[in-house]
Amino acid sequence: MDIKEYFTRISYQGSYDKPDLATLTDIFQHHIRAVPFENLSIHCGERIELDLEATYNKIVRKNRGGWCMENNYLLSWVLKTLGYNVALLGSKVYVPEYDAYADEIDHLLLKVVIDNKSYLVDGGFGMAYQIWQPMELISGTDQPQPPGVFRFLEESGVWYLEKVKRKQWVNNQSTSTSHNIEKEVCRRVYLFTLQPRDIEEFRACNAHLQTAPDSLFVTKSICSLQTTNGIRALVGCKFTEIKYNYRDNMDLVEIRILADEEMEKTLKEKFNITLDKKFVPINTSRLSLF
Repeated sequence: MDIKEYFTRISYQGSYDKPDLATLTDIFQHHIRAVPFENLSIHCGERIELDLEATYNKIVRKNRGGWCMENNYLLSWVLKTLGYNVALLGSKVYVPEYDAYADEIDHLLLKVVIDNKSYLVDGGFGMAYQIWQPMELISGTDQPQPPGVFRFLEESGVWYLEKVKRKQWVNNQSTSTSHNIEKEVCRRVYLFTLQPRDIEEFRACNAHLQTAPDSLFVTKSICSLQTTNGIRALVGCKFTEIKYNYRDNMDLVEIRILADEEMEKTLKEKFNITLDKKFVPINTSRLSLF
């Protein structure tokens, strides 16, 4: 594994001799705009391995993306290689349809300490709840970012991440006059503690999420990528593009249903992904990703 090869993969040409917040933020933003959050392996007959070299080869050498246990595991190696103080953390993701957090840890994220300040670094959540900058671990303080306003709330050692969503203007191209404006709401994202974790603690989770019949990742094929002004996402056959803060504190949302013959081209042109095996899109879960 070679840090310069990784930098080429994410098109990073900045300095990396000083492990400070500015360098971390720059590398992080290059990562989330170059490496998709995706679970396509599950839907083209591949297994997602919880192995650093396998993850490196997949993301860096094969131009693929990955889910949290791939993106953030790789990022932990990158940041440790550059001299950052990094710890793995585990979180439980909030499911709005059940108004509840997951029963068990189902998400890997990172804590990075710089100049005695702790930051949450999560390059593996994807979709519209992906943070764009490291977040300082301070409770009750709004931390505005281009995707929206994020904040932490801490209670008895448990940290909660939430995001204030903007209003959305949805352009549904299948209906010429269809549009709606969604009210601004506060959405819970996940909870976590600051207990350091070992990667081995995620092995059962990594296996369960790609095999359990009711897993979100089994019932939905997902590929999302952050752009300079929003995100693009392919969930099943539905392709969505969002431009953040398009006007008047409102996000512009454009949705299109793709035909089977458009899949390969869309993955290549919009996500820079070329799959080795036949991809079968799926979206049978009622759980929302937006």
